[in-house]
Amino acid sequence: MFDSPCMALGDLLGESYVKAVAAASAAMGGAISGDAFDAVDFCPIENQNRNDALLKLVGQQVCPPFEEMQAGAGTDSFGRAFCASAAPLTGFGCFRVGEDGRLYFLGKSEHYHAPLGHRFCGYGLIDKARKLGIVNPTHNNTRGYVTRLTEKKLTEATNEKSLDRVINLETGSLAVEAGIKMMLNRFYRLEGFFGEPKYRGKIPVFFVMADQNGGLGANYHGTTVLAQTFRGLWPGFRESAENSGLYKTVPVKINDIGDFKAKICEYNKGEYKTAGFLHEIILMNYGATRLSREYLSAAYELCRETDTPALVDEIQSCMWFEGMFLFRQYGLVPDFVVLGKGFPGGEYPASKIITNAKMDTLSQFGALVTNGQEELASLSYLVTMAFVSANGREIFRLGEYFQARLGEICRKNPHMLTKTEGLGHLAALHFKSVEQAAEFAGKLNARYIDASAQLYKRDCPPAVLLKPPIISSEAAMDFIADTIEELM
Repeated sequence: MFDSPCMALGDLLGESYVKAVAAASAAMGGAISGDAFDAVDFCPIENQNRNDALLKLVGQQVCPPFEEMQAGAGTDSFGRAFCASAAPLTGFGCFRVGEDGRLYFLGKSEHYHAPLGHRFCGYGLIDKARKLGIVNPTHNNTRGYVTRLTEKKLTEATNEKSLDRVINLETGSLAVEAGIKMMLNRFYRLEGFFGEPKYRGKIPVFFVMADQNGGLGANYHGTTVLAQTFRGLWPGFRESAENSGLYKTVPVKINDIGDFKAKICEYNKGEYKTAGFLHEIILMNYGATRLSREYLSAAYELCRETDTPALVDEIQSCMWFEGMFLFRQYGLVPDFVVLGKGFPGGEYPASKIITNAKMDTLSQFGALVTNGQEELASLSYLVTMAFVSANGREIFRLGEYFQARLGEICRKNPHMLTKTEGLGHLAALHFKSVEQAAEFAGKLNARYIDASAQLYKRDCPPAVLLKPPIISSEAAMDFIADTIEELM
């Protein structure tokens, strides 16, 4: 079972701040509900038991379907992917009730940003904060106390003193973009009054992870134009930029330190200078391929020797491991840490980039987002952090258990499966063919367990991805694994 912190706003934010907000609300004539000061049981035992009890109802009709079709106004591409039957009427814990009235299991945690599932009780503190009078919108110049406290807690959680600066943004794409801007600022001036860039006149070269054929298809760092060119989109734009000497993107082979060393030597002489190394640790958009500790440690050492900033993109891996950050388990010291999704638990779009003094070179308007400083979004971070801090060992144990079950299935089915990938809850089954992966993902979805096969990348391993919420019990892990075994 999971430990369930029982906390009031004063426990998370400090009694003096809570009293100050209450006094300010009263001064404006506001009546404060008495329960605003009450503690909340984050993950009650009865809810954990309810989660397990619902497993037997997955796929069943638990309520009448909602049949009033609303097409919305989505684009053509979104329309082709849309599945109204699975759209949520409601949810609880590891489950969602679709518009078809059936119960679904969150096999991918609502595409990775709901690690604590739906309607997590700890987020009840957000409702209490509203009752107390804590407002959500602020601005960069008036960053609220909760946001500033969250910044402090995040830098402490990295366990690295040099990582002592935070930029608050809304999406992971914008957080990575801020890091790219700071890298570029060493080659080109953001604003005319800036001083001479350190590497003015050199062509900045960005290293990203290569796909299995040496192309750009394995990395994913968001949807801004530059980040999309890093993964092979906008080919004409990228080629024009490279031909004009504006910047260059170089793919480095997965877990091949020899290739990394050869390329970092090649692109740190003549007209070139490495501008940065951007990577995830588990490439969830590339079959959950995991970079090894040995590879990343050696790559980071080469980055230090050549003054190449390293950016670890933990948008998909943060909050899924003991210690909250996967890079900590690897013993890495990056220049940038990008985080989001898991920390606010799906309650708000709220991502951040943590960096150091050396890379703190942008003006305020170089990376800000007006509503990136939201107070209640920051409170959702603190709630999630409190729960994961209290349950790190159990999260680790369950992740190991899930991987062991999948590994056993792989050994029993060599005619279909080649290996398992990922780490802990971030998992993938690699099939021998794209057709097998596509068919198997369809079979899991037909059993109302969310799963996906990455079929949109030509050079991607044929993999079926899973990422159950970290509140999944051993019984929930067995439910997924048993279903996979049965379908095999």
